[in-house]
Amino acid sequence: METTREYKLIPTFGDSYGTGWKVMLDNFLRLLLVVFVLGILTGPMKGINFNLDKGDFSHFPWHWNGSWEQIFGLASLGAFAVFLGLLALAYTFLALPVVRYGAKMIFVESVRRKKPDFEWLIRGFWTNYLNIILANLLVFALVMIGLFAIIVPGIIIACRLAFVPYIVMDKKLDPIESVELSWKLTRGHGWTIFLMAFVSFFIYIFGLMLILVGILPATMWVKSSFASLYQSVLIEKEKPAEEVPVAA
Repeated sequence: METTREYKLIPTFGDSYGTGWKVMLDNFLRLLLVVFVLGILTGPMKGINFNLDKGDFSHFPWHWNGSWEQIFGLASLGAFAVFLGLLALAYTFLALPVVRYGAKMIFVESVRRKKPDFEWLIRGFWTNYLNIILANLLVFALVMIGLFAIIVPGIIIACRLAFVPYIVMDKKLDPIESVELSWKLTRGHGWTIFLMAFVSFFIYIFGLMLILVGILPATMWVKSSFASLYQSVLIEKEKPAEEVPVAA
C-alpha cells in the first residue's frame, strides 16, 4: 500500500521540513505509534538516577553505629545501585540502538511512500545486530573525541555522521563503511543538518510546552524531516551515476 501524495525530495532545510510535515500527516497514526513506543523504551533510562548524600541517611530508622548489620546493608545498597547502573548501561548500548535504528528506517520507508513496517523496530536483533551496535559505539566514540577537542569538532562529526543509522539499516553496510558513506553523502550538507538539528531543539521545546499533546507530533515531524533529508541526499548523490551512459 502506497500513498498517492508526491513528495518534494530536495536536500534543503525548507524542503526537508516541508516534506517531513507531509510525511507525518500521511502516516500520522503509524508514526505516532512508533514514537510512542520509542518514548516508552527510552523513558525508564531517564528515571534511573542515584544521588546519595549524607542527608539521605538521616531518614534511616537507626543511627549509624558502625555495626556489621549496617555495613552489610550499605554494601548491599551500593551493590544494587552498581548493578542497576550496569544494567542501564547495557540496555543503552546493547538494546536501545537496535530499536532507534529500526525506527529511523520506518520513517525512511514512509518518505519512500511505503507502508511502514513495524517489524523494523526489532528486526535488527536477528538481521543486523552486530553492525548496529558497533556503528552506534563508533559514532559515539568519534563524537565524544570531537567534543573533547573544544566542542566544535564534535558538532561537525555529529553532523557528518548523521546518516550512519539510516545507512546501516538501509544499505546493510558494516560500521566503517557506514561512517565513510555518511561522510561522503553529507559533504556539502553539513550546515543544513546543523541548522535542522538546531531548529529541532526549538520544535521540541514548543512541543513540551503543549505537554504530551505536542511532544509526540514534534518528534514525528523532526524524524520525518531528517528521513526526508537522507532520502533527498541519497537521490542527489546516486542519480548522476545512474545517468552515465553504458559503453557499447
